[in-house]
Amino acid sequence: MTKAAISLAGVFPPIPTPFDERGEVHYATLADNLARWNEYGLAGYVVLGSNGEAVYLTDEEKVRILETCRRAIPADKLLIAGTGAQSTRATIDLTRRAAEAGADAALVVTPHYYIGKMTSEALVRHYHALADASPIPVMIYNVPGFTGVDMAVDALARAAEHPNLVGMKDTAGNITKLADTVRAAGPGFQVLAGSAGFFLTGLVVGAVGGVLALANIAPQRALDIYYLFRAGNLEEAAELQRRMIPVNTAVTAGLGIAGLKAALDMLGYYGGPVRPPLLDLTGAQRETLRAILVEGGAL
Repeated sequence: MTKAAISLAGVFPPIPTPFDERGEVHYATLADNLARWNEYGLAGYVVLGSNGEAVYLTDEEKVRILETCRRAIPADKLLIAGTGAQSTRATIDLTRRAAEAGADAALVVTPHYYIGKMTSEALVRHYHALADASPIPVMIYNVPGFTGVDMAVDALARAAEHPNLVGMKDTAGNITKLADTVRAAGPGFQVLAGSAGFFLTGLVVGAVGGVLALANIAPQRALDIYYLFRAGNLEEAAELQRRMIPVNTAVTAGLGIAGLKAALDMLGYYGGPVRPPLLDLTGAQRETLRAILVEGGAL
C-alpha cells in the first residue's frame, strides 16, 4: 500500500495556546494570531504541541482549540494536531476527536511515563495500532529532551512501514540520526526538523521542512531559509540560519514558552501568560529578550 497523500513540505509554526489573566484559554486572540500568520506562506500549523502547553490542557479545551483553529486556518494550510497520550487507547480517542474537529494529521508524542518499558517493540505496536485506527495520517513526535525517549532508527523504519504513518517531527537535534532515519524509512516517510537551530542542516540531509518555534515570531525569516535552500542558494541560507540561532535559542531552550509568548507580545501578537506551574518572564528577562530580538532583526 502507498502512503496517505499528504505533503509535509514547508514551514510549520508550533503555535502557543493563549491564556487570559484568569488562566482560561483565550480563543478570540488565538483566531486573531492565526489571521496574521495566514498572511505568510506557511504550509500550516502544529496545534497542541509542546509550545501549545498541551500537557496542561483538558481534552475538552483541546477539542475547542482545534475547532477554533480550523475555522481560522484556510483550507490550503494544514492543521496538524498534537494528540499524544500515555496510553494507546487514549491516543486513539483524542486522534479521532481531532479528526472530527477538522485536523488534517495527528502529531503523536512518544509515550514515556513508564520509560523503562518503552522499548522499540512497544513503540512500534503503539504507532501501528494508532495508524490502523486513525481516520487521518499520523506523525511521530520524537522529543527526548522532554520525554527521555529517543526512538531508535530501526524502530522508526519499522513504524514507517505502515501506510498511514506518514512522517515525524524530530526535535532531538542529532543530524546523523536524522539523516539515517531518512535513509532507513525510505521514500514517502517525511521527516521535519523540530527546531530552527538545525533547520538548514536538516534540509540538507533530507528533511522536507520544519516545525519551528522561530516561525511564530519571524515567519518570513524561517520561510526565507527554506526558499533559499530550495533555490540552491546555500551560502545565503547559511548566513540567515546563523543569524537566527540566538533568536531561536531565546524562545526555545533559553527562555522557553514564556519567552516565546513574551516575544509575541512585543511583536504585536497576543502572547499572554503561561499556565502554572510555568512562570512568566521577569522584567530583566524581558529586557534581555528584547535586545536579542532587536539584534537578530526580528523586532
